[in-house]
Formats: sequence, structure tokens, C-alpha cells
Amino acid sequence: MPQHGVEGGEMLGQEVVEEPFEWRKDHEHDDRHCRCYKDDHHKEENIEAPCLLKDTYYSRVTNEYTYQRQVKAASRPVKKPFRILRQEALASGKLYSDPEFLPNNFSINFNGVTRRSYEWKRPLELFQNPQFFIDGATRFDIQQGELGDCWLLAAVANLTQHPHLFHVVVPRDQGFTHQYAGIFHFKFWQYGRWQEVVIDDLLPTYHGHLVFMHSRNKNEFWCALLEKAYAKLYGGYEALRGGNINESMVDLTGGVVELIDLRSPPRNLFARLLKASRRGALIGCAIEPDHPGIRPESILSNGLIVRHAYSITRITVISLATAPRLKGQAHLLRLHNPWGNETEWTGSWSDKSPEWTAVPASEREKLGLTFNDDGEFWMSFQDFMKNFSVVEICDVTPDFFSEDDNTNGNEVPEDILRGWKSVMYEGAWVANHTAGGCRNFINTFARNPQYTVELKDPDEEDDDDLCTIIISLMQKNVRQMKRYGKDYVPIGFTLYKLPPGRQPSTKLDTDFFRYNASCAKVPFFLNTREVTARFRLSAGFYTIVPSTFEPEMTGEFLLRVFTEVRQ
Repeated sequence: MPQHGVEGGEMLGQEVVEEPFEWRKDHEHDDRHCRCYKDDHHKEENIEAPCLLKDTYYSRVTNEYTYQRQVKAASRPVKKPFRILRQEALASGKLYSDPEFLPNNFSINFNGVTRRSYEWKRPLELFQNPQFFIDGATRFDIQQGELGDCWLLAAVANLTQHPHLFHVVVPRDQGFTHQYAGIFHFKFWQYGRWQEVVIDDLLPTYHGHLVFMHSRNKNEFWCALLEKAYAKLYGGYEALRGGNINESMVDLTGGVVELIDLRSPPRNLFARLLKASRRGALIGCAIEPDHPGIRPESILSNGLIVRHAYSITRITVISLATAPRLKGQAHLLRLHNPWGNETEWTGSWSDKSPEWTAVPASEREKLGLTFNDDGEFWMSFQDFMKNFSVVEICDVTPDFFSEDDNTNGNEVPEDILRGWKSVMYEGAWVANHTAGGCRNFINTFARNPQYTVELKDPDEEDDDDLCTIIISLMQKNVRQMKRYGKDYVPIGFTLYKLPPGRQPSTKLDTDFFRYNASCAKVPFFLNTREVTARFRLSAGFYTIVPSTFEPEMTGEFLLRVFTEVRQ
């Protein structure tokens, strides 16, 4: 990934030129919102509610803007929860019909025009014995339909491996037998809060078959209903056409995503991936072609798919029977293609490749090795690095950002004992008031919202006397506005350390930014929903300035700040 902008050249009084980095240039493609690949931690009380800290400057206009939205939201009728709606449907003797997400073409395409004539049918109209789950939920259940939303399917496939997280999103208290009333509910994390989405079970079909996400077992329906609820959340099935796997991973967990560019990888990457996997993180990856003429979802000669979301379902180190003990190891990753078919990697360690003969039978059994045409395959870490260009790790805690040293990749040391304090701020970039653009636009940069945080060294016995801070900036309500042509704009943030004696509640003005260098910032501004970065800084007060790349780019945002606290 090219590096844009030059932080190292920033000196007192010298303006640094930033450049935005757009993952995609072709905004006419269906997947225009993505660098697309067709693309007891989970409790809400672990994250503080959005608040206004006393030591934070929050512009009058932004404050009023947020206040007006809150007033407007409070004036809406309170939605009835799932259990009450189900009870009302049972009492009426009629199956529930969702008044907010109607079974018509406008719920499929924004303009109401579809290439086929779809029929909306309930599972009971398709099968005599429909079931919500058949032997639980697994990643092999998921089959992609006509919709280009593999970025969602890949995240769901990962989620099924963590039942404690999966059943937060997909509650168990529903099905087609006990208390069936044609109503189902799911929960998604949206901008700092868990939101319940209630739907009916009318699904679009063509000639009696489901046309979008469905299960390998034709009479199992959790997959199709989950996708419908997610489509309702964003305003229709078309809103899910194209996206980043980091969006769906966050929506399914409320976690924080680390994006790693494999073209300039960090040190000890395998150890970091192994640790993240052991911690239960959701991990996705994709191949970004260097040549702009390569079509999305093109299948390469080695069986891999360009600009397509894969989930990494296991990371391990195995012993080889035919090699010396000290060197006889293989660093392997197991990947899953959400198409769930025979389109798989064909190189080393692929299904039925000769490399597996060097693995003891006991090791193969431990891995649960199968050679089915199910979209899942193994590959070596070396081949993974040669072929894939980006990997994204989503964890419900920030601990995976630690850069543990490890020489053989087999044992991953634990972090130092620490905890995390998290704070969220809701804000907006308002034209002519709080949309000042990046520091290139020095005369308007001070207009941007400013947030002050204090860093304290959580470990008095460490050698570097530095503090860790993780900052995540998310654009709000963009995918919901996709039907009106709204798109993600390049966003980022910059940090400034306050000099001694400077009051942390004081707004920083243009002169401050003109004559003081930033101490940290995002590597580049990205036109994605969320950008996240981790920094190690000395103790003190810091001001975070979130901004769009250019002035007068408007939108709402959610800023999450994680700081270490000593336990």
C-alpha cells in the first residue's frame, strides 16, 4: 500500500501536505463502497455511553446538531420489543407482517426495479418442516446467493465459531415450533449501541428457491433471516451490495478492527495472528489487485478470487513427521470462501496436496481435516503472504494490538497485566462550522471538533515510560443513505500534545496548529467507514482532531478512544 503524506518532514511552522488514499476509484461498480471483496467481552456496559467530558472542547454547532438529532429521535414512537410483538401476533391468530420492511421490490432495489419477478414466501410455504437451526449453526451452513455481500457472509462464518458471540446476534428464543408467529429478531451493534431488528419471515424467492443468502440445508433458515434483518437495518438488500468485511465484523461484535497491509507487514505477523485467533478474534482477508483492469471476483489460476472476502477460521503450527524435530514445523492458516463451493486454493497444502502426507495421522485428526468442496482450504503462511494483500482483525477488546516479539511463532507470550478504559464521543462535521478539513487547510483546520484525553503510564516498572492509546473514527449512517447516492468520504485524525500549563479545556486555535507539530496521526485518510490506529506516547494531555480530508465535507461520526489503566 503506498504511503501518502509526510509526517517526518513536519517542523515548526512548516505545513505538511496530506494526500487522501482511496481504496477504489471505480465508483460506478456495484461495490463502490468498498475496497471490495464481494465482498462476558460483549456486554454493553463495558463501553461508556457517549458523553461530554469536562476537559473536552465541543463546538457549539456540533453540540446543537447532535442535540437536535436526539430530540428528533426522542419524538419518534417507541418501538415495541420482539416479545410483545410476538405475543400480540399469537393473540391475534395471524402471522406477523413487518410494516417497516415490506415484501416488495423496493426492499430489494432502491428504485423498485428488479430483473426478475420475485415472490415473497414464508418458510412454511416452502417446506413442511422448516427449522431455524439444524444441528446448530456452522460456517458450512452459509451459501451466498445473488447478492454481492460476501463481506457479510465471511464475518458471519467466523461468528459461528464463537457461540457466546453468535447468540448475542442470533438469539435462541425463536423458531418454527414453540410460539411461532412469523416473527424473528436479531441484534447488531450500531454506533455504540446494540440495536434489536425485528422482521417477519417473508423471504424473496424465484421459482420456489431463495435467491439471497441461504443454508446448505434447504429447510434451515437462520442464514436467510439474519441477512434479511441486516438488510432492513441498512434500508434494503441493495444496500448490502459491496462492502468491507471490517464493517460487518464490527456490526456483529462491537469490536475494534486492525487493518494490516500485507505489502508492508509488521514484524512477527504470524505470532500476532496466532494470538488474535486464540483470543477469539474475527479475522478476514482479501486480495487487492495491483492492476485496475482486473474485474472483481476474477478467479486466478491458483483458485483464489480477487477482491473477494475470505474468513480465516484457524491459525496453527503443526509438526511434520518426515522432518527433523526442531525444523519440522508448518505454519498454516485455514481459510473459508463464503461461496461454499469447489472454488479453493490449489497450491501447497490445498485439499489432497502431497504435503499432507508428512503430517502424522493424529495431527490430521486433531485438525479435523476434510477434503470437501465446501470453500474451505489450508495454505502455508508463506503462500498467504505472497497472495493476499490485506488482513483485518476484529477483537472485542483492544489487546490484540500489542506487538509481542516471538521468534518461532509457536508460543505467544501474554500481555502485561492491564485493563482498558473506553470512551465514545458522537459528533458531526457541519459545513461552514465544524468541517475544517485536514491540516493542509490550515486556515480552517481549527474548526474541527477537538477532544482532549489524558494518558497515564499504567506500568510504573516498564522501561519506556510510554502509554498506549487506540483511536477509532467511524462515519455514521452512510450505508443507510446509500439509496440517495451518499458515499464514504476520506477521514482521519491527528493528535497534538498540549504543552505544560495549557488548560486541557481550551480550544486550540489556528496559531497553535500553525506553529506546533502533531505528535501522531493516521498514515493516510481513507474513504472507508472506519479508520483505527494505535500509538505509544508519553504521559500527558493530548487533543484529538478528527476530520475529513477536505473542508466542508459533512457527516456524523463516532470517535472511540481506548486508553490503558493499571489493574
